[in-house]
Amino acid sequence: QVQLVESGGGLVQAGGSLRLSCAASGSIFSITTMAWYRQNSGKQRELVARIFSGGNTNYADSVKGRFTISRDNAKNTVYLQMNSLKPEDTAVYYCAALTGTTYWGQGTQVTVSS
Repeated sequence: QVQLVESGGGLVQAGGSLRLSCAASGSIFSITTMAWYRQNSGKQRELVARIFSGGNTNYADSVKGRFTISRDNAKNTVYLQMNSLKPEDTAVYYCAALTGTTYWGQGTQVTVSS
């Protein structure tokens, strides 16, 4: 079992920045990939960014060049630095840990005002 706790969401104006954090605990040795997803009401949950155990990353086209995923292994924490935020980035952001099973955090709301 893996437990994930997100933090860092909030309200920001367009063009601003936020940093989301996701602290993992439990069977963290089994995690192969960490990822951030987002979901707006009425829409499917979409992949935003992920970081693999070797350190490689990939991003959704909509956030490339604006968002950066990183991790601090000593703190068992993954971050999502979000810059140049747009109103269309408004969503609930979820942290996910992949072990063969996907574990989810509780989600954190990000609202970008125009």
